[in-house]
Amino acid sequence: MDGKVWLTLLTVVAVGLAIAAAVLLVRVFKARRLLLDAGIPLRDKALFWVAVIYTVSPVDLIPDPVYLDDIGVLLLALRSLHAAAGAARTAKEPDPAV
Repeated sequence: MDGKVWLTLLTVVAVGLAIAAAVLLVRVFKARRLLLDAGIPLRDKALFWVAVIYTVSPVDLIPDPVYLDDIGVLLLALRSLHAAAGAARTAKEPDPAV
């Protein structure tokens, strides 16, 4: 393969990672209102903030030009936060059998 093919492939991967990071950033800003919910355990809120700190931290498992580890950590934290919000929401709903 010549240099043009590698450059094109690298550009496509970089654009894909940038799009994934932008989508994730939007999800992070939407998650702010979940962080204010009193029914969500502090552990899940702390996990989210640790993931955000890890993402902006210069120390990474994989060097920073490749954001796969940062994206993965944030996705896991967001999933945990949304699962905790769903559990808190169902716990707040009154029991229809009563």
